[in-house]
Amino acid sequence: MAEHLGDRLARLRRSADLTQEGLAALSGVSVDVIKKLEQKRKHSARLPTIHALAKGLGVELTALLGDPPGVPSTGDADPPELVALRRAVMPPMFAPPPEPSDTERLTIPLLRKELAAGWTLYHAAKFGELMTALPGIVNDARFIASVGSGDDRASGQAALGKALQLAGHLAIRLGKTDLALSALERAMNAAEQSSDPLLGSMVSNSVAWNYQRQNRLDDATNLAVYAADRVDREQKDTAEKVRVWGGLVMSAATSAARSGDYESAKDMMTTAEDATKKLAKLPPPVDGKLVSIFSRSSVRIERVRLAVQHARPEEALDLAKGVRLSADTPPSWRTWMLLDVARAYTDLGDAEGAVKALTKLNEVAPGWMRHHTHAVSIVSDLWAGSARPQGLGKLARALGVAA
Repeated sequence: MAEHLGDRLARLRRSADLTQEGLAALSGVSVDVIKKLEQKRKHSARLPTIHALAKGLGVELTALLGDPPGVPSTGDADPPELVALRRAVMPPMFAPPPEPSDTERLTIPLLRKELAAGWTLYHAAKFGELMTALPGIVNDARFIASVGSGDDRASGQAALGKALQLAGHLAIRLGKTDLALSALERAMNAAEQSSDPLLGSMVSNSVAWNYQRQNRLDDATNLAVYAADRVDREQKDTAEKVRVWGGLVMSAATSAARSGDYESAKDMMTTAEDATKKLAKLPPPVDGKLVSIFSRSSVRIERVRLAVQHARPEEALDLAKGVRLSADTPPSWRTWMLLDVARAYTDLGDAEGAVKALTKLNEVAPGWMRHHTHAVSIVSDLWAGSARPQGLGKLARALGVAA
């Protein structure tokens, strides 16, 4: 079972040599909330609250959120797969690019297929498999970017930028935000030498997300807004441009919401959702898996999440009713929506509705749910309540909440 949020909070507070009252003064979070979390009378907290606590403790957000599915943090040395990823992102100085195993077969189209497969693993939360495969993809891209004509190298730099962006995303999920920033800085350098005019903006979105995880919310908002404005000014309307722009607007909205400005975030999300209408009038992207995720369904899913995080469960459930998953919406987004719907039902005291959403989530992503701290906290809240509808016991036992 994942470590309880209250245990992490108490451990980090003691490490910072703070009393509960001292942390309350630094974070702006009430002593009552801190006490309830540490005493496990409260099993979860809104994301803006967690951001405030992380700021008061002087730690990154990942320290409070806990590990992602299947990635334990034991304090031991990095596993060989992570060492290989670090080496691929930051190769040894003065060493030539590693040659792929079969240089005659490696082509740009083949490399882009490798990248699409890598992003598919990422969105399916198969982080272990991706960590094994990604060093080879990065090395292949680095080799392609160093050989051939100018046009070939520019295409190779585009592939290298997407590979390093993927490495950055994986590193964020592993809680390695400094490695992520190194990967994303290198991705930005590749983007500047690439044939893809939108790649730099996509990488900027990833950097903004990394800033969010580091609790640098103002930096995240400013970067996303700047990049979105630049895309809007400099690029003609294509599906790729609309998706990249929309992804940046969603990122800015998320950062604003986590800073406590829900109304500004809601306005930005509404603007983004209106812009999805353009996509129906434009030819679809050639390589959709290599372009930012942005559709009406993805915007709605994010709006549901923000409403739940800001204690607006009725609004969240109303938004969820209108979600129709598009073909390019990754499965992981559906799991998040089901989890947010369960949270909303729990907040409204509708245990039966929450259990139905969690049961569906357990059917589509049992491994993901077992290791996710938010899922555990919701089931813990339900189990502590007076109403225990059919199916809750099975979930509680599966997650280790009940014997």
